[in-house]
Parts: sequence; C-alpha cells; structure tokens
Amino acid sequence: MYQDEEGAGSSYGGGYRGGGRRFGGGRSSYSGSSEPKPVAVGDEIEVKIEAIASKGDGIAKKDGFVIFIKGATEGQTVKVRITEVKERFAVGEIIA
Repeated sequence: MYQDEEGAGSSYGGGYRGGGRRFGGGRSSYSGSSEPKPVAVGDEIEVKIEAIASKGDGIAKKDGFVIFIKGATEGQTVKVRITEVKERFAVGEIIA
C-alpha cells in the first residue's frame, strides 16, 4: 500500500515508469491543492492510458491530474468512473 502526501493509506500513489518527483521527469502539470481538482468522485470520463504504473495499473491524466485505472493497458482509450480523489491523484474503474 502506498501513502499519499497527507500520510493516509491508498493502494496508489506513484511509481510509474515515467519517473516522478523523487527521480525527475514525468512531472504532472497539475500543481496541487491551490487548484481545484479536475475530477470528482462519481464523474464518468473518457481517457487514454498513457503509461503503466509499477503495480500494473493504467495511468491517464485529466488536465495534468493523474488517474490510476486498474486493469487498463497502455494505449487503450476507456470510459472510467472516478472512485477516489486524493490531493495529487485519483483512482478510477473501467465502465466501458
């Protein structure tokens, strides 16, 4: 289990092959808590999977905000329902 930035546990939180804050590169254009998040729990949106996280989940972005999607594969375009929103990322499930 990963820890998000507030220390609350979550199954997600980084580690995709594109890099991240600790290792440079792959940075999101979303700058954090000062901006409203582009998704909310219950939203249904279509996204393209850009990469695969180290745990095997798909990674997509909405306005630079990272969304982890279990069971998605890189290059796939899917409709997802947002199930969880944290400070710097969200979690979604494939619905179509």
